[in-house]
Amino acid sequence: MLLGIDPLLTPELLHSMAAMGHGDKIAVVDANFPAAARGRRVHYLPGIEAADALRAILSLLPLDSFVPNAAATMQQVDDPAAVPPAVAALNAVLGAHGHQTAETLERFAFYAAVQECFAVVQTGEGRPYGNIILTKGVAFSYGG
Repeated sequence: MLLGIDPLLTPELLHSMAAMGHGDKIAVVDANFPAAARGRRVHYLPGIEAADALRAILSLLPLDSFVPNAAATMQQVDDPAAVPPAVAALNAVLGAHGHQTAETLERFAFYAAVQECFAVVQTGEGRPYGNIILTKGVAFSYGG
């Protein structure tokens, strides 16, 4: 156990987050997402809601401020303008961390984007569309 680090962040997940560079992406996906088929490095947080995993990740991971939107969720298949409850929860976490609402990607575009992610975090989220991709920003060093 380390002080100041959310206990949801496993050692393996922390390693992936630290190894990511500026512009690399990490996906947080729900329990039904085909993570093993789509991800290079898959980390499992069973029983954890996607919004809680996102909150833990954002406690350490800066988002990219050099792109128009550093977060993307999956559009609802039958109603692209809808905001499913899981997406609303993810956007609330983004807002609490000072970030704008995530852009949305069509389902198959989202799947393709996940295949390009540095890592995938599969949660126990049971609600549909509990998926988000984050683009890592620069972790500026303020030490001397």
